[in-house]
Amino acid sequence: MATVDAPTPAPQIAVTRIESEPFAEHSYLLAAAGSRDCVVVDPGFEPDAILEAIAEQGLVPRAILITHGHSDHIAGNGTLREAFPALPIVVGRGDAPKLVDPMGNLSGLFGLPITSPPADRLLDDEESFSVAGLSFRAMEIPGHSSGHVVFLVEGCTPPVVFGGDVLFREGIGRTDFPDGDFAALASGIRRRLYTLPAATVVFPGHGPETTVGHERRHNPFVPFVPVAPSGPRSDRAD
Repeated sequence: MATVDAPTPAPQIAVTRIESEPFAEHSYLLAAAGSRDCVVVDPGFEPDAILEAIAEQGLVPRAILITHGHSDHIAGNGTLREAFPALPIVVGRGDAPKLVDPMGNLSGLFGLPITSPPADRLLDDEESFSVAGLSFRAMEIPGHSSGHVVFLVEGCTPPVVFGGDVLFREGIGRTDFPDGDFAALASGIRRRLYTLPAATVVFPGHGPETTVGHERRHNPFVPFVPVAPSGPRSDRAD
């Protein structure tokens, strides 16, 4: 059964986290502070819990943001679209085919094929976009999935990232799937996440939130190695 909580990473935004079974996957509702408009990040296997949270809070969803195309992160797309037919699905260009391909999204490997409605908007690396009164930057970090993106919420203090299955608290996403690549994942974490300010809060697809500074110091899989930045950064490790 899904569980719901409301972390408070930054005063500029309101976050609701829905953890759904059977993979303890996190879906998120994200709204600008004081706004009823929201986005839904990675709807999982218990979309009714997402719809209940939307109704209880009087929210109006404006988009579905998908970090990557694995089935536990897209399983709720169809139900949400049934409830909100005009709701666009936004995903990185590289993982868009997985939405409609059970083998690509891994559900077909387990004999329970899942598909999503196709994407309405495809994002390129470093593309900025605005929806529901929020500004985002999509950063491509392959390795767990070949077209995986993370969403940096711009204008937050501290910065906030919705990271899917890239970086966990003292962990990383699996790289043993057909299009996995540990070297690419480690490189992307170092170049795209570890170069962000240390206080940056990362909301992952599984497990508790973490910060960039904590992972620089404690992540056993991807030790911190200074590299040329690709975005805003802090030189402090914590």
